[in-house]
This record gives sequence, structure tokens and C-alpha cells, in this order.
Amino acid sequence: MPKRLPEKFEIDGPVVAALRRQLATVMGKTHMVEFAFGGTGHNAHYGAPVNPWDASAHRSPGRSSSGAGVSLCEGSALLAFGSDTAASVRLPAAMTGNAGLKITKHRWSTEGIVPLSFSFDTPGILARSMADAAFSFAALDPQLGDAFAFLRRVPAGVDGLRIGVADSWFWEGCENGIDGVARAAIDTLARAGAVLSETPLPEAREAFAVFSEGGVSAIELRAFLDRELPDWLSTIDPVNAPALKNAESLSARDYLSRRLRLLAAANTAAAHFDDIDVIATPTVMVSPHVLADETSPEQFWVRNRKIVHNLVPVNYLGLCAATLPVGLDRIGMPVGLQLIAKGGDDERLVAIACAAERVLGSSREIIGVPPMCKS
Repeated sequence: MPKRLPEKFEIDGPVVAALRRQLATVMGKTHMVEFAFGGTGHNAHYGAPVNPWDASAHRSPGRSSSGAGVSLCEGSALLAFGSDTAASVRLPAAMTGNAGLKITKHRWSTEGIVPLSFSFDTPGILARSMADAAFSFAALDPQLGDAFAFLRRVPAGVDGLRIGVADSWFWEGCENGIDGVARAAIDTLARAGAVLSETPLPEAREAFAVFSEGGVSAIELRAFLDRELPDWLSTIDPVNAPALKNAESLSARDYLSRRLRLLAAANTAAAHFDDIDVIATPTVMVSPHVLADETSPEQFWVRNRKIVHNLVPVNYLGLCAATLPVGLDRIGMPVGLQLIAKGGDDERLVAIACAAERVLGSSREIIGVPPMCKS
């Protein structure tokens, strides 16, 4: 890159500062997608980390905190951090067989994080288990008064938990038996006492439509680059260059229209949680693909939209969500179950996800160790 980041991005933000106050051992930084922009793990400058669940092909580890998920698999970290703008914590967690937590926007500060989209960037946690994620959430969350009291309140099971099973929009098009693995996990929770109901979330379609039209990330990233790093535009990853170029012609009217559409959808989406605790969906509908199959920006963005299909609505509708590993698909790649909760219900979401994990089992119990990480 032609220049370093501004000094303000080399100073610990509140999340990292809180981590250091807890005397955590920081092992280092992991590799990721340029500016966290893109869903496959692709990086033209430095390459992409290898998904350790396939020892024969270089498959996507998910974006954009790509190396974070891999570090958990290989054991170089027990806790990893990323930012989730439209998928980027839950996606790499799910694709590498780990747990991930996307917190409600504004609950944790984004200060010190290089922005992709100031409207939707959210810090998040990746961990080997939801128990580890919950412990970290309790230790770091600025709104929890007593972390240990919170952890003691986590239920031992899911008896009486009200789970809304997402409508067909979240299931149609699942590859390699992903839908069957996710539904089997939901059925296991039902046998353990959870109460299931079909719960449509039509606002997800509107949120994804806005995303497919270009969303707001490209224009907000472009505004940041124009202001802070104008010289970096000439070296931007070729798969992202067209989106940033197109952002030049997006009018203020169109940008504001997208934001208003999302606000309206978020307002009505919240009501779907009046009678349920969480909505369950497959985290990712597609299996991690072989990165060599990407040959053009157009193919990249078509694939990107499929990868983040079930994830974008959580960000765009102001919700929070967790992902748990629940099995392997037909080609031996991890499958995640996403639990979505109303915005602001982070504490209850974490407790529910922990309870679900206690019923379903941890990642090592369910899916074992990745082939590339076996000694």
C-alpha cells in the first residue's frame, strides 16, 4: 500500500483496551479481506487464509475476519475479534466450524476500527465455543454490571425456549444438505423442550434488496477513503474497484432512500420478536467454495451475494445474532445454525445460544477437529 493508516487507527480502541485490562495475552493480528469488503476471504494483495476443513483444496474461510476463524481452528488463539458489517464475524465463524456473536449496533464502540460502513460496522467475537464467547462477552461488555452474575443466569437447557423457524426465504437454495443439518439441530432443541413456531421475517427480503442494489457500504467506504486515504484508491483490490467506482455516481437522494427503506423495515421487523425469543436459520446457505474458481469481479459479487444471503438482514434490520456449529455438510464442510434476536437483547441471546450449545454439544463434540489441524 502507498501509505500507512492514520495514527488514530494504530491506537487501542475501547474494545481492545478492555481486553488488555483483563490481562489477555494478545497473540497478534490475523489476515483479512481488504477493508473488510467482500464475503469470500479473497485478497489480491496478500492472498487468502486456507480453510482448514479441506486439506486438498484452497477453500474460502469466509470474510472478512478470515484469519480469525482459522486461528481458532489451529489453536493459535482461543478468542478472536472482528467487525460485522453484513456478515464478517458470523460468516468466518460458521465456515470454519466456530461460534460467532454479532452484537447490536452501538452496544460496543467502533472507535479505533478502520471503518467500512459507519452505519452498520459492529465489533464481534469469534470463539471455539459459545461458552467461551459468553465468558468474553461478560468480561468485556460495558453494560453488564456483574459479569459473573450474568454467567450464573445462563440456563442449563432450552425447556420453554421459544424458537421461531425462519420462512422459506432463508432455506431455499441451501447447498450440500446444509438445510437438513440445520433443521436436525432445531429438531434436537425441540426434543429438549424448546417450543417451535413458523415465523416469517418478510423485512429480510427488503433488506437484502437494498444490499443487492449496492447497499451503503461502498459509498460510505468511498467517503472514508476520499477523506483519509485518497492515495489508496489506485491500489484497491480489483474485485472491489468497480463498486467503489460506481459509488461516485450514487446520488444523495438514492443513498438516503436506501437508509430510509432500511429504517422502515427495521421498525416493523422488531415486532416479530414479541412472541418468540429467537429466529433460527442456517447461518450460510452455501458451502465454502474453492477460491481458484473466482475469475472476475462479476463472478465474485454474484458469489458474495449468495454467501451473505442469510446474514445481511441481521445488520440491516438492527438485530443481533449468534452462530453455532451444528454439523458437517455432504462435502465435509462446517454448517452453522444462526439464532437471531431483537436488537438490544444481546444478554438474552448469549444466554440462549449457550443453552442451545449445552444441548447440541460443542464444536469439538459435534464436528471434531479440521483435517489440516490434526496432529
